[in-house]
Amino acid sequence: MPNVFNIMPELEPDEMSFIQGIFNGLSDQEAQQFATIYRARRRDPLLVLVTAAVGFFGVAGVHRFILGSIGMGILYLFTGGLCFIGTIIDIINYKRLAFEYNIKEAQRVQAMMTGQYGGMNGYGM
Repeated sequence: MPNVFNIMPELEPDEMSFIQGIFNGLSDQEAQQFATIYRARRRDPLLVLVTAAVGFFGVAGVHRFILGSIGMGILYLFTGGLCFIGTIIDIINYKRLAFEYNIKEAQRVQAMMTGQYGGMNGYGM
């Protein structure tokens, strides 16, 4: 059983424990393949924090676009981050936002690797 800390030491503790659950059913080679794909898709919490802070000084909602919440991104863009209140809440909760996005991406990668993903070519595209 591969150890997530040895393969992906950059993960946050909550994220690391979730990924370890995925690794429990994988061989070392499959875990390396998962880590390669997942690294390309995950969002660093610091990136979410920095782009949310940009909402105060520039364009609100950039962090929502990065996290795949296009509808909320457009709403934040046109309302100034819901009059800055939504932006403040997102700055406080930036780790949770990144964690939720990363968990969804981990589940997508896992489904893709097991062949259960419902995309046209198996890669969700």
